[in-house]
Amino acid sequence: MAEISRRKRIWGWWFFDWASQPYHTLLVTFVFGPYFAGVAAEFYLNSGLDAQAADAKAQTTWANCMTIVGLIIAFGAPLLGAMADVSGRRIPWIFAFSVMYAVGSAALWYTLPDGSNMWLMLSAFGLGFVGAEYALIFINSQLPDLGDDHEVGEISGSGFAFGYFGGLVSLAIMLVLFVEQPNGRTLIGMEPIFGLDATTREGTRFVGPFTAGWFILFMVPYFLWVRDDPKTEKQGNVGEALQLLGKSVAALRHRISLATFLGASMFYRDALNGLYTFGGVYARLVLEWDLIKIGVFGIVSVLASAVFAWIGGKLDRKYGPKPVILVAIWVLILVCITVVGMDRTQIFGIALPQGSGLPDMVFFGCGILIGGMGGILQSCSRSMMVRHTDPATPVESFGLYGLSGRATAFAAPLLIGIATTVTGNARLGVSPIILLFILGLFLMRWVKPEGDQSK
Repeated sequence: MAEISRRKRIWGWWFFDWASQPYHTLLVTFVFGPYFAGVAAEFYLNSGLDAQAADAKAQTTWANCMTIVGLIIAFGAPLLGAMADVSGRRIPWIFAFSVMYAVGSAALWYTLPDGSNMWLMLSAFGLGFVGAEYALIFINSQLPDLGDDHEVGEISGSGFAFGYFGGLVSLAIMLVLFVEQPNGRTLIGMEPIFGLDATTREGTRFVGPFTAGWFILFMVPYFLWVRDDPKTEKQGNVGEALQLLGKSVAALRHRISLATFLGASMFYRDALNGLYTFGGVYARLVLEWDLIKIGVFGIVSVLASAVFAWIGGKLDRKYGPKPVILVAIWVLILVCITVVGMDRTQIFGIALPQGSGLPDMVFFGCGILIGGMGGILQSCSRSMMVRHTDPATPVESFGLYGLSGRATAFAAPLLIGIATTVTGNARLGVSPIILLFILGLFLMRWVKPEGDQSK
């Protein structure tokens, strides 16, 4: 068999981002998440709650789901990474979690508009989301094999940009051909294709099977062009994996830069995921947007993510990842303060005329910055981790990175759920995200720009 070129391996690795991005773009943020929020809010409204209480209860339900999923990912990520290191194999794990991704997303077709099976559908969503996040641990661990320290930032940024364009294209297809407006027509005024019934929201519910099919199709280049190195394959067991994990965690006390970077990224990536998870829900419950408007907002946001991730890769190569990360966090803090400070009737306490479009314009601007700075933050963080990665155990090292990104993955949705319950207000409920960004920014003070790799 002919040897696979480095260029093909890089493109194959990038195709995972293209294939997997719709889970986040379509399901978490811009289509399924807001659709589920609307379904749950209507369900609670019909159960006797008033409109504001029903919205808050719906947001809390979504938050509880993300809390449980975050706990599952947090506990499993580092052990799975260590298991892959002691066996030297990554592709079988990626394949197994890809199956979870496809099955979980496809099942969302059955999310009924009356909310009667919403708990079962949340379980399906969680299954697919866990699969996507676990697969990403092993994908990230392959980055050091694709280039040296000066190249990985640009490779990472280009991969994220490619993935975001995949999310953009998939979202555009959903809006044009499937997602119904209140009048039963799609964005371009046609009925959902394939004879899908708009009255039962079949066009919107098709987002699940569409996401699964997209992933299966575009993972083909990855599995064709990316291979495990046969020379690194060896026999391993759970005991060895636990021993390796324990050794790696214990070693953190001697690597202050790595430990503080993991802590910082734990907070700011959790905050970013909170923005992604609740951005569409906020638009649906606070600004009262329909799914088409949220989808257009998504196109703008995802386009910004793609462009800024690419730019971020260039800035990373020129200045290194740390200063780029710091600027992105500051911008996102200001965005969060703006989002929490407004609703349909006021901005920072200044009353608006009835029917004012200013909140919509401001939130569209915030969406551009959330998408853009989020793309930069994710890309440069992956590059920063490479600078702290032990070349002998890259998967286990990225397992710790996955742990830092998910160890408190339950925190943002949990805090949002608590804040929403206490205030009874979906807008004020998202305020804990600001605190998480500030904590991450503070810990970045002790992170060395060039890392502290063990030599």
